[in-house]
Amino acid sequence: MHDTDHGLRHVEHVMGTVFSFDIRQQPTAAIRHALDEAVRGLHHVDEVFSTYRPDSVISRLGRGEFGLDACPAEVQDVLALCAEATRTSDGWFSTTPGGTLDPSGLVKGWAAEAASHVLYEAGARNTCVNAGGDLQLRGEASPGTPWRIGIAHPLRPRELAAVVTGHDLAVATSGTAERGAHILDPHTREPVRALASLTLTGPRLTMTDAYATAAFAMGAAAPAWLESLDGYEALAITPDGQEWHTPGFGRRRP
Repeated sequence: MHDTDHGLRHVEHVMGTVFSFDIRQQPTAAIRHALDEAVRGLHHVDEVFSTYRPDSVISRLGRGEFGLDACPAEVQDVLALCAEATRTSDGWFSTTPGGTLDPSGLVKGWAAEAASHVLYEAGARNTCVNAGGDLQLRGEASPGTPWRIGIAHPLRPRELAAVVTGHDLAVATSGTAERGAHILDPHTREPVRALASLTLTGPRLTMTDAYATAAFAMGAAAPAWLESLDGYEALAITPDGQEWHTPGFGRRRP
């Protein structure tokens, strides 16, 4: 945690990625305390939901050691949100894409949104919580200036595909640039390669993250589905460098 000319910043390695907090206002004691609380919350989420920890609740649930009714309320809540994402996406979002229980496609966004809420409740109105490239934004970057988020081009290192601007906004990207073809088609359980990246904007990161994963898995079917969602807009880039976007995707070329 360190103070800047603009406010307060912190970087935390957790959940197998890097979370960064950017608070653009004078930090009060309450905001500093909330930041500590938000970071502790992320580590707690990791302990409960990590599929890499054999002793986590989600791993034990997946092995059938106990039922959902024996799980903490937060696990029940997350799996209910996953079920909603599955219904909305007609099965393209899945908690068992590889055959075992894995709600990771929603958990990271949910954890970041929860951390953002903790800060907001403490009085932090202008914040960016970045969960490994998926962001929950609140307020503004500086007085009268919206946040500007560069979307990395998946095929051209160090180039931007677009710039998204906004105030209260979530931005999530699914793609192959960082981790290769790691998103699975939940119907065939094969890696999806129809797109190089898909960036989705929405009001809150939990569902924006989940829907980005579902849309990436859909491939060619994604545009029609995304246009049916209220409040969400997308930009996608194919492996050969072509792109498409929903009509309302507000973007500015850098």
